[in-house]
Amino acid sequence: MAFDSLHDFWTMNGHGPYVWTCYGVFFLVMATLVIGSILQRRRVIDRQRWQLKMARRQTATATPRTEEGTS
Repeated sequence: MAFDSLHDFWTMNGHGPYVWTCYGVFFLVMATLVIGSILQRRRVIDRQRWQLKMARRQTATATPRTEEGTS
């Protein structure tokens, strides 16, 4: 085993603060990327839905409907 006790594992011969800070920053950055990607995906989907809705409205108002069956 590389460390004799849990305390030695946490301190890592004086390198513990650096090592654990690096791990903390890594997981913080990864969580930020995952959450940011999820939020960006939602925004893109919402924007596409809005654009589709506007295109359908514009198409509906641009082509007037005619009644069929009347002469």
